[in-house]
Amino acid sequence: MKNKFVERPRTFCALGGALITATALPDVIPIMHAVMGCGGSIYWNQYGSTGYLGAGYCGGLAAPSSNIQEKDIVFGGVERLEEQARSTIGLVEGGLYIIMTGCTPDIIGDDIHSLVRKLQAEGANIIGAETGGFRGDGYVGYDIVLSALAKGFVTPKGRRKTKKVNLLGIVPGQDAFWRGNLIKLRSLLGRLGIEVNSFFTEYDSLDGIKGSGDASLSIVASEFFGVKAAREFESAHGIPYCESPFPIGPAATEIFLRKIAAELKIPRRLVDSLVDEETKNYFRYVERIADAYNDLDWQRHAVVVGDANYAPAITKFIADDLGWLPEIMVVTSPVGEEDEPKINRVVEDLESRCPVHVVYESDPTEIKKHFWKYIPRRTDALHQDIFSPGFVIGSHLEREFASDIGADHLTVSSPVGNRVVLNRGYAGFDGSLSLIEDLLSVIAFQR
Repeated sequence: MKNKFVERPRTFCALGGALITATALPDVIPIMHAVMGCGGSIYWNQYGSTGYLGAGYCGGLAAPSSNIQEKDIVFGGVERLEEQARSTIGLVEGGLYIIMTGCTPDIIGDDIHSLVRKLQAEGANIIGAETGGFRGDGYVGYDIVLSALAKGFVTPKGRRKTKKVNLLGIVPGQDAFWRGNLIKLRSLLGRLGIEVNSFFTEYDSLDGIKGSGDASLSIVASEFFGVKAAREFESAHGIPYCESPFPIGPAATEIFLRKIAAELKIPRRLVDSLVDEETKNYFRYVERIADAYNDLDWQRHAVVVGDANYAPAITKFIADDLGWLPEIMVVTSPVGEEDEPKINRVVEDLESRCPVHVVYESDPTEIKKHFWKYIPRRTDALHQDIFSPGFVIGSHLEREFASDIGADHLTVSSPVGNRVVLNRGYAGFDGSLSLIEDLLSVIAFQR
């Protein structure tokens, strides 16, 4: 994807991703070293693009910040940061404090790490991360924070627990369904006897994160996000890692579970038993709507728009498990040319053999142009430019596009501003049932 101006971005800056990641961690207090306005801008973006995810404890507008001004930029802002850090540690109760920087302190070269070492020597539980927004998007901020934890907070361990893992790759905020997705994958892995450190759920703790250095494996439920953090865990603690595409539906989830089981040398019979049970349960539910699906003709042609986790995962699910016909898959997150084959492989390996056009594009306006490039226009004046029976699965930015081409629409990928998300998730077997409910409910409601 070529770098260009995008009017309606789909991601936070690196600082935004880092701030949401930090506030999603248990008992962690972020301290921003940034100019006035950064925290507020991030929060209002967060509020309307993550399924109305709240600020949490000391996040959003309540996040401590140095709020540096012109004189701090000219003469350096570390003194102001130290004042803010000491005040925060003294007044705000937390288990760990993370200093994270905005663009300006990174540009002028404020040395936050010297201050961190000074405060650590005085007994403060604090680390630092350079997260200037220009370093990348929200996914980059996620990797930076987890890498800082691995390097500066996680306790080195001499021995490893053979069935303990760290689960990475699902990014709070950028994935509005992150909590539900993590819990579903954590539950499945737990049924194989695996102890899971998932960092961001109510089942995780700061002590658990601190002790994550004795894991025997880092599982990255993505081939794009969390990989750098996994490499930092490997570098700092010798923990190997494996990547697996984000799993939605029985086919993808079975592949995910078998890959992890092979890495951890879990007996095949245990995996067979779990997969058989979950697959049977999945089809027990699906068969309940089979009559309506067939009699009311709920099969659809589809356009899938999402990041490098969601777009391939949903495309595979609707093609191989749901029986839909994906026509175009639009990947909205930056993907290097060296990683494009991983995404292209998904559509090449579809069991349904559906021909799918793959597009790398973030701009909502350009997506419509790509669509008409691949989908022939109707010549009948009465039905011109209608994609029917069609469905657009994407973000809330695709609502207008779906309306223009006469297709139904469901928001599942960032930004999510037209849905409220609590514990819903689409990962695994159960998660895919929720996705079926959401997709078919849109169709049924339109009748």
